[in-house]
Amino acid sequence: MKNRHTKELNSLKKLTNSSLFRKNFKLPYLTISSTYQNYSKEVFLVMNNIYQDLKIDAHISALLEGKDVNFTEKRAALHHRYRDLSQKNNDFDSISASNFFLKNIKENSYKNIFIFGIGGSYEGPKLLHEFTETKNNLFFITGPDKDEFLSLVKPRLKENNLYIFISKSFSTDEVLLCHSWLPKNIVKKNLFAITANKSRAINLGFFEQNIIDFPVTIGGRYSIWSQVSSPVLLPNECRDFLKGAASIDENVQKKSIVKNALKNIVFHDVWSSNFLNKKNRVILSYNWKLRSITNYLQQLEMESLGKPNNPESMFTNTGQTIYGGFGPKAEHSYFQLLHQGTSKTSADFIASLSSHSDLLSSQAEGQYKLLSGKIKFKKGVDAANSNIGANFFSLHNLDLFSLGALIAFWEYRVFITASMLQINPFDQFGVNAGKRIARKILDK
Repeated sequence: MKNRHTKELNSLKKLTNSSLFRKNFKLPYLTISSTYQNYSKEVFLVMNNIYQDLKIDAHISALLEGKDVNFTEKRAALHHRYRDLSQKNNDFDSISASNFFLKNIKENSYKNIFIFGIGGSYEGPKLLHEFTETKNNLFFITGPDKDEFLSLVKPRLKENNLYIFISKSFSTDEVLLCHSWLPKNIVKKNLFAITANKSRAINLGFFEQNIIDFPVTIGGRYSIWSQVSSPVLLPNECRDFLKGAASIDENVQKKSIVKNALKNIVFHDVWSSNFLNKKNRVILSYNWKLRSITNYLQQLEMESLGKPNNPESMFTNTGQTIYGGFGPKAEHSYFQLLHQGTSKTSADFIASLSSHSDLLSSQAEGQYKLLSGKIKFKKGVDAANSNIGANFFSLHNLDLFSLGALIAFWEYRVFITASMLQINPFDQFGVNAGKRIARKILDK
């Protein structure tokens, strides 16, 4: 199978040199338009044969049935359980945790809320906070640079504050360091922990009633659905966010537009990286409320797909390098390279065209059409590349339903890509190795 499909794809690479491929998919709360250079229906069909040979549908079923899809650590990945609002399991109830914090904040009239966390404990809550903007005087502290603490926390220490420490293991160096910087006379009833290691939080002095725990089967970069996000979402917001994601869960195992869109995008991602030498992908948001979504998706993809290739796989390249940011700002920063540089890349655009200025909408649509080749711009020295395969994700409304659908779709994109590449998207041994070296240097 491996040699046969490799030969087929290599032969198609020559035939797709000048082809233009277009697809449109209308999903729940989300429309996706794709325009790809050097891609074809024939490539899709070969990739789909590989999909069938690798039994990817069975992988998706294993994920949703709670089997040990994290095969190197021998555990399930159960972040999707939060999105099934029909189940009554306290372990997977982020709405109750949101109610808990809302009640506490109302009763105590905190002036400031400080959230200490890094990685998934930071990127997800920060993204949701920027998107909803429903809580004022909320500060995110990552550590380990004490200047951050001195700038944001120290001047407000005498005020009535809520301190929330988020760490799955409660052994994260940056979070522990921030905890050590708090004065010894801090009011302990104002200290809260969100963790999968409750005993560790108790040992550090947190009151048991102030500890919100969640299952160890929730990976950091998949924890946005969990109790980790409960301090920044109101209960009704949390419910809307989960419902949007559930609309994707409900369709991913069926013969549906959702599955067709996922296949189309994943096949192109793998094709671009392995056969078109496109090692980079830029993610551009044309919504101010989604200005940090690139950072969130960067972690999701690069931690999940940043693994060595599987020697048994026909694909030698795994994840792409992800970068990007707020589109209008990026246009005045690195778009020159995209338009006329020699670096090979692909692109994702994220926008909600129904609720923004005419300028913002025209920028998003115009850049997508130009970079993807739907519109050609001049020749010679003024010519734009117009050879960047691109996806345009249009949220039907700038609300939490649509955001939930978008992020859940992206998670399946990552999971199916990992299944195609035959790697594990749920471990991260390289990160842990780097941490161990840093501790050895610190000990010296």
